[in-house]
Amino acid sequence: MVAADTISRLFARIDASRAALVSLTQDLLRFPTINPPGADYRAICAYLGEWLEARGGAVRHIRALGEPDDSEAFPRWNVIGRFEGAEAGPCVHFNGHIDVVEVGLGWTVPPFEGVVKDGRVYGRGACDMKGGIAASLIAIDALLACGLLTRGALEFSGTADEESGGFGGAGYLARQGFFDRSRVDHVIIPEPLNPDRICLGHRGVWWAEVEITGAIGHGAMPFLGVNAIAGMGDLLALIEKDLMPRLGNRVTAMPCMPEGARRATLNFNSIHGGQPEPGDGRPAPVVADRCRLVLDRRYLVEEDFAAVKGEIVELLGRVKAARAGIDYSIREIMSFEPTMTAPDAPLVQSLEHWIEKLFDRPASLVASPGTYDQKHITRHGSVQACVAYGPGILDLAHQPDEWIGIDDMLASAKVMAAAALTLLHERTENA
Repeated sequence: MVAADTISRLFARIDASRAALVSLTQDLLRFPTINPPGADYRAICAYLGEWLEARGGAVRHIRALGEPDDSEAFPRWNVIGRFEGAEAGPCVHFNGHIDVVEVGLGWTVPPFEGVVKDGRVYGRGACDMKGGIAASLIAIDALLACGLLTRGALEFSGTADEESGGFGGAGYLARQGFFDRSRVDHVIIPEPLNPDRICLGHRGVWWAEVEITGAIGHGAMPFLGVNAIAGMGDLLALIEKDLMPRLGNRVTAMPCMPEGARRATLNFNSIHGGQPEPGDGRPAPVVADRCRLVLDRRYLVEEDFAAVKGEIVELLGRVKAARAGIDYSIREIMSFEPTMTAPDAPLVQSLEHWIEKLFDRPASLVASPGTYDQKHITRHGSVQACVAYGPGILDLAHQPDEWIGIDDMLASAKVMAAAALTLLHERTENA
């Protein structure tokens, strides 16, 4: 265990960095990195790269060339910085996404100025997750300034596109080997979860587009066509009557929050049917020969993915059998398996220890109802020790007047710094 006087010195450095933490958060918020379309990625990566280089980091800027959203107008840039100790040892990596969602209505403060009032920093992305990025950087800064990186390595990555799936960000870096177990041992993603919670993982997701087809016909003689919207109505009715009750009875052992997320869920994200109306809004005088539905199925670690898809296919087969002339197809949009880091992993235990020390209460271990970039790190990378831990209140994410508490950022920075130092001094199989 790290000596008490070393921890006191580390925490004193973080407390003395309060103004620098606020300023860093404000600077990050002033980059309007709205996704879509993916604006200002290069500018914020340049800023982060300069910050890391100023502290001696070896920095790389990596563009996700070839990813579907990458373009000359909106290139998908990522930045990664690495700090090496004199002695070989494990690597602790902090990963934060640089993109934010659209501003939306209802703001009472400017969303990209980093307004500070009442102990909070306001702005789009303050909570999700530029405040967490700033806290992790201050943790790194404190470890370096106190001369405590004597063994192993520290890394930070600022990555693109988490709000749209992360494929051009953490996903791209993972596929390029940056989260390989040969170079990284532990990953902390400072998503907003409250500073006394550790998120071990998330449920699985299957996004799919179901298209039902029929036969076009004159709207005045609908009996000569086959209405795909009616067929889709049959499917919706079967899902509501047959499938939804079964999903509600499936409960996971994962500590998903809120409580409702411990059950398997299915959402109808969107539905589109029939011919598009002309610009003047008059309806097309035909029988709808196609109808598309986008499904969002969140499944549990106890469920089999093939069975998850099979349930929808079985219901579609019943629709097709019951209504002559109906057919269907399924297009997968995105799927990720459930993932969860073991509660007894050294990364989790180290964070738990320092949370209890700082807050005088045990940490809460939770799992997320939705996915985040852990899915890429554990799926395409080989690092299994990955959690989300950071400051902020998750309910504030994507809301108007989004904010991050300054005291929460300081507390989380202390937990991250102390946990990283503990992990760096543990003897591991790779050290």
